[in-house]
Amino acid sequence: MASSEIDALTQALSRLPGLGPRSARRAVLHLLKKRESALEPLLRALDAVNDRLVTCGICGNVDTVDPCGICADARRDARALCVVEDVADLWALDKSRLFPGRFHVLGGRLSALEGVRPEDLSIDALVARVSAGGIDEVVLAMNATLEGQTTAHYLAERLEQFPVRLTQLAHGVPVGGELDYLDEGTLAQALRARRPVG
Repeated sequence: MASSEIDALTQALSRLPGLGPRSARRAVLHLLKKRESALEPLLRALDAVNDRLVTCGICGNVDTVDPCGICADARRDARALCVVEDVADLWALDKSRLFPGRFHVLGGRLSALEGVRPEDLSIDALVARVSAGGIDEVVLAMNATLEGQTTAHYLAERLEQFPVRLTQLAHGVPVGGELDYLDEGTLAQALRARRPVG
């Protein structure tokens, strides 16, 4: 039997995404066995992030500086703005290094079932950024869910008054995907977004 402190650590880790009770227990055992090489560096890193964690006042990214590293990067194309639902989406797109512009995090998506309304998201801040000028394109990078597409449609309506090009991520057949394994929604989206050959 483990002490109450070790049990508390296991329970805390098991609440993290992707870690259940068994995985958390294995992680705790590893940390305890490798105290100097794993536990102590983890504690120092968690403490440092906890002390300095801030939300970027420009885009809504989570970082240890404000403005965040992306907003402060002068090499970024300030004329292109990619709107995402959450910080995880921003990190995924930024990690790909395929989008050279800046980002805006909404903090969620519209959802009548969950009671998330436009005023609950950073939509007004987005509109203010676009209305200030200097942005040529706004990429609506919402998830391919009903709520994500509803949010994208709402944002398109709010931004249509500004002289910006509105685009959204392509949806459809993934690279390496076989048609007989795809769901009807993915196939329908792929057919709607078809383009000329050549």
